[in-house]
Amino acid sequence: MHWRSVIRLIGILLMIYSLGFIPSLGLALGYADGQWTVFLGSTLVSLVLGLALWLPNLRYRHELSVRDGFLVVTLFWFVLGVIGALPFILGLHLNLTDAVFESISGFTTTGATVIVGLDQLPPPILYHRQQIQWLGGMGIIVLAVAILPLLGVGGMQLYRAEASGVEQI
Repeated sequence: MHWRSVIRLIGILLMIYSLGFIPSLGLALGYADGQWTVFLGSTLVSLVLGLALWLPNLRYRHELSVRDGFLVVTLFWFVLGVIGALPFILGLHLNLTDAVFESISGFTTTGATVIVGLDQLPPPILYHRQQIQWLGGMGIIVLAVAILPLLGVGGMQLYRAEASGVEQI
C-alpha cells in the first residue's frame, strides 16, 4: 500500500474541488445576502486541507495498485461528503449529521433531503446543492479519470475501483 501516494492524491483532488466553491461565492457576492463568508470559508478549508495533504508528499510518486485505487475512491467520497457539507453547516446551521447526509445524498444523486423549505433557501446554497448533484451525476471519479493522467497519476486504478465489475463485451 502506497499511503503517501494516496494522501497526495486526496490532497490534489481536494484542491481541485475547492475551485467548485467559487461559483457559489460569486453568486453570494452578487446577491449580497451575506453568504459569501460561508463559501469563502469552505473554499479556504478545502484548499488548505488539500495543500496540507499534498505538500508533504509532493515528491512521493508511485504507481497506484488496484487496492490503492479502492482506498482513494473510498477516502475521497468520505472526505468529499464532509467538505461538501461545510456550506450547510456554516450557512444553514445544520448539525453535522444532517449536513453530511445532505452532501452525500447530493453526490450520490439519491435526491433525499433533510432540509425543510427548500424554496426559502438563499440562492448560493441552492446552487451549491445543485452543483453537488451535478458533480455526483457526472461522476467525480469519471472526471478524475480524465484529469488525473494530466497530473501524472494513473486513472485506470480509480476506474477499476469505481467500475461495477460487469464485463463489457
